[in-house]
Amino acid sequence: MATKSKEELSEKMRTPEKPRRHYRRRRSPDSSDNSEEESKPVVKVRHYKHDKGVDRESEEWKTQASITQRRLFSEEQCEIIEKKIEEVVVKASRGDYKDHTVDRAPLRSKYFFGEGYTYGSQLEKKGPGMEKLYPKGEVDDIPQWIFDLVVKPIVKEGLVPEGFINSAVINDYLPGGCIVSHIDPPHIFERPIVSVSFFSDCALSFGCRFSFRPIRTTKPVFVLPIDRGCVTLLSGYSADEITHCIRPQDVVSRRAVIILRKVCDDAPRLDPVLSHKILPAFEARKRARPRSPSPTHSDSSCERDRHSHRSSRKKLRHSYPTMGNHDVRYENGHGDHRQSRTSSSTTRHRSYSPKQKRQEKERSK
Repeated sequence: MATKSKEELSEKMRTPEKPRRHYRRRRSPDSSDNSEEESKPVVKVRHYKHDKGVDRESEEWKTQASITQRRLFSEEQCEIIEKKIEEVVVKASRGDYKDHTVDRAPLRSKYFFGEGYTYGSQLEKKGPGMEKLYPKGEVDDIPQWIFDLVVKPIVKEGLVPEGFINSAVINDYLPGGCIVSHIDPPHIFERPIVSVSFFSDCALSFGCRFSFRPIRTTKPVFVLPIDRGCVTLLSGYSADEITHCIRPQDVVSRRAVIILRKVCDDAPRLDPVLSHKILPAFEARKRARPRSPSPTHSDSSCERDRHSHRSSRKKLRHSYPTMGNHDVRYENGHGDHRQSRTSSSTTRHRSYSPKQKRQEKERSK
């Protein structure tokens, strides 16, 4: 058996392998019969998309290269300017400023001086290029202390020429405040855009997108640390080609910024006759979302309104339902916003016996 298996193995080794087939390219009717060349294998070339990592690196480099930063203001100078900012907040709370000077949001307040413009919910048609300046005199003039304490050191340093600044905005952020990704309207403001930070350190993020309910942001292309008393200039790529924002997680304590800009000579303005119809920004935001759907609304808008109505009924993160004179966070013993096993709604609507009602009256007396 062993010899037979060896003979079979040797016979197999002597038999030549079957030759591989060589495929020729099919001849088209127009091709000549003399072409005897074998067809070359067809190589499929895959067109890959541009590498996002390389693109982000180039964006980061361009952004960083078009930013200028200087530390111009000492701690003593910051304290003097911060007192002036506090005076602006007090005047606004008293109602001393014009309607379009002040714009309040839950964790951010804006104060426009010199020039103001429509944006956000004030716009009838959304999109870039729709912003317009208010007619002259619709906002208060720039306070003299901004020219004396803030603008003069910047001009002396040679960052902007004399007489360049004709618009000033004070943004006052509380902890957790933010401003969504945007580009300052290039048809309204010239470059550079100058900003000076006060009260605390912060960070300016470039190239990230916002999502809401809850508020979240994507990973930014570049994050610029901003110290208290630091002057930041945006021009070129960082001002025109990529968005910038303030994220909620970067505002850990109160922070204010004074934004200094020059309005373009040919910037569009609202008609003085129609300007009185434009609501202040905070009132326009209130009216932008109707509470109850009307029959004229489309199905999508009705669905959106119902969703906003449901979300408005939800409890806020830091609001705690009460149980009589006690707080639920103390009832469950955790010290946080989680409720105890006994639902607050069942406790709130529990029916009392006559004896318990008399006891409650005695306690209230």
